[in-house]
Amino acid sequence: MRADISLDNRVDVLIVGGSHAGLAAATQIARARRSVLVIDAGRPRNRFAIASHGFLTQDGLAPAVILGIAREQLLSYPTARFRSGSIRTVERLEDHFQGVTEEGESIQARRVIVATGVEDILPAVPGLPELWGDRVLHCAYCHGFEVAGRPLGALWGGQSSLDQAKLLTDWGSVTLLAPTGTFSDDQERDIRARGITVETRPPLSVEATELGCRLLLAGGAALDLAALFVVPQIRQACGVAEALGCEVEAGPSGPCIRTDARKQTSVVGVYAAGDAAQTMRNAMFAAADGVMAGISAHQSLIAGARPCAATKTG
Repeated sequence: MRADISLDNRVDVLIVGGSHAGLAAATQIARARRSVLVIDAGRPRNRFAIASHGFLTQDGLAPAVILGIAREQLLSYPTARFRSGSIRTVERLEDHFQGVTEEGESIQARRVIVATGVEDILPAVPGLPELWGDRVLHCAYCHGFEVAGRPLGALWGGQSSLDQAKLLTDWGSVTLLAPTGTFSDDQERDIRARGITVETRPPLSVEATELGCRLLLAGGAALDLAALFVVPQIRQACGVAEALGCEVEAGPSGPCIRTDARKQTSVVGVYAAGDAAQTMRNAMFAAADGVMAGISAHQSLIAGARPCAATKTG
């Protein structure tokens, strides 16, 4: 038996995920005076980072501070709501969608935006998870300036790691930790051209130091760095898109929800934005993606459809 759904639980748009993409999408919908509910599990991908850099007007603030400001501004709009929690399921029922929270609460929506993000799968190096977002990093544009001019490391994980190492040479001297030491002719040429040092002794662990981090290498050697950069594999942080039947495609570092240019997924009425639905991943990209998803979802409501009962007009 389905739970009764109150008018308060009927909205034009349900957004699953309340980080940069979800909040940006919700803001567009709220400004269009449509009802929007954001449900967020409180596990943004960048929660491990001490500061977020390169985010327009918010450079250097902690990610939690930026999101707190965004939530506060969103909730100044009368048709917007935000709830902490998780969605258990979302399904399509005739001309609308019904979501059920982990607590068993039912929510009816005419459109759904999936902004659930991704989770990083880190290399199996002891100590690395503890330093993730601090001395072990993934994005040169997000964190490179703060460690520039000092020795940097890149942990080999394939061509993407070499691409990262080449990029990092604009910030400092780079050591590529590549235990296999086997490269193609093109890769060898790139390594020489960018002046990258190759270290073939396997890293046994990484630990924090006052100035950065130290890698303990096989054979007893150690390598001191300002920061170690890695290219993690990713997985979808939530199964909502898959449960709805949205197509997922292989990306360079893991699965990505397939969308068109307007962020419509393969399921009509379901949009996706942010890290879960694009391969260029940082906070600014996610926010821009959310803006597109929010505008697209709102415009899809215009074609001969009546607002849900909870929609306010003033």
